[in-house]
Amino acid sequence: MRVYRADALRGQRALVTGGSSGIGAAVCRALAMAGARVVVNYLSNRDEAEQLVKEIQADGGEAMAIQADVSQEADVQRMFRQMIDTWGSIEILVANAGIQRDAAFHHMSLDQWNMVMNVNLTGQFLCAREAVREFNRRGVIPEVSCAAGKIISMSSVHDIIPWAGHVNYAASKGGLLMFMKSLAQEVARHKIRVNAISPGAIRTEINRSAWETPEAEADLLRLIPYERVGDPMDIGHVAVWLASDASDYVTGTTIYADGGMTLYPGFREGG
Repeated sequence: MRVYRADALRGQRALVTGGSSGIGAAVCRALAMAGARVVVNYLSNRDEAEQLVKEIQADGGEAMAIQADVSQEADVQRMFRQMIDTWGSIEILVANAGIQRDAAFHHMSLDQWNMVMNVNLTGQFLCAREAVREFNRRGVIPEVSCAAGKIISMSSVHDIIPWAGHVNYAASKGGLLMFMKSLAQEVARHKIRVNAISPGAIRTEINRSAWETPEAEADLLRLIPYERVGDPMDIGHVAVWLASDASDYVTGTTIYADGGMTLYPGFREGG
């Protein structure tokens, strides 16, 4: 079900990192449904990204796939150049790319730590920096958007909920929370809005083991007051609203799209 105008993002150009699958793919679809042209960034699965582009085009949208490793400065700069050379500029960045490399802390390697930080935190910096540079260069185009640009950082409920066994991941998301707030404060005067979405349990491949059996899903639902596992499009709808002029007075904010998971533990009748 659409919860936004079909033309809410008409005329705008969006880049979604890690956009070929899971939450990223849903965000790409939602932005395209709202009228944006969408770059589907991917790291290695070209076929998956190009299939998503074809699906968006079949639904009447416009999209293209661009390969880049968001942890590599040269890749990020090449990706932005390609997008701007093709479509002229960018209004929306959804910095969604993220990874997990889980281990008990005393077994965690430096490579596991660095890899997660490089993608989940440094990747956000590199992409946001290129976006801010372009937003500042171009300025506000009133007929397109009230803002010069919108940055949406994809975080996690683990930016505030500790996660034993996933220290590197939780630390990266906690760092992202302050990165987003500090950047929002710095660039607001340039009419650039920066916000974050922190998903809870979403039905994607990365956490399939948590919901693929009735027993596993029942255990998971005990942590979710709303008593359902999220769908990737739940996050896509939030991204559209944050990217649209309907949220023009919202910056430096995290939306927890989690069915109430961040409210746990707490009393629930019958629980």
